[in-house]
Amino acid sequence: MRLEGTDLVCVRGGRVVFGELDFSLGGGEALLVTGPNGAGKSSLLRMIAGLVQMAHGRLRLVDGPADRTIPEQAHYLGHQDALKPALTVAENLRFWGAYLGSTGSQAAALATVGLDGVAELPAAYLSAGQRRRLSIARLIAVPRPIWLLDEPTAALDRAAQATLADLMRQHLAGGGLILAATHGPIGIDGASELHLGAA
Repeated sequence: MRLEGTDLVCVRGGRVVFGELDFSLGGGEALLVTGPNGAGKSSLLRMIAGLVQMAHGRLRLVDGPADRTIPEQAHYLGHQDALKPALTVAENLRFWGAYLGSTGSQAAALATVGLDGVAELPAAYLSAGQRRRLSIARLIAVPRPIWLLDEPTAALDRAAQATLADLMRQHLAGGGLILAATHGPIGIDGASELHLGAA
């Protein structure tokens, strides 16, 4: 499986954020998207996720299931954790499992990120780090080959960062792909880098 972007152009609010952008990422590979604020790191991930329209260019997934679009095969972990505050931790994960078509164990996913002890707590009471960990649990509970991670270590303590790094390494070892927008290291070695904006 290979994800390819060719001659991608992103326009937001009438301004060209980036243009003529090319990248190629194979199974088991990670790509760190770097650059200054406003360079288009988040926009690129959102474009791949189908949340931002391409002004020009082409995205293609080689050797992926022909009956599923790229967004249907990707997880997007953005700045905001998509949680319903009134639902419990477990209910939030069950919601996403039902919506996305879960094939993994939700209880095991919560245990992996250290939230099994608060499974019945309403999400409104979670700290920022716990909310982030619940969003990460979705990556495990609903397996998809492409992970689009926007500043994935934000709000995570060292232990949670180590857990995330281990999960990313496991995902890559299984042939998954990771694109991560980041201002710093995220705990995985051997990743390529795509720098946006001025050098």
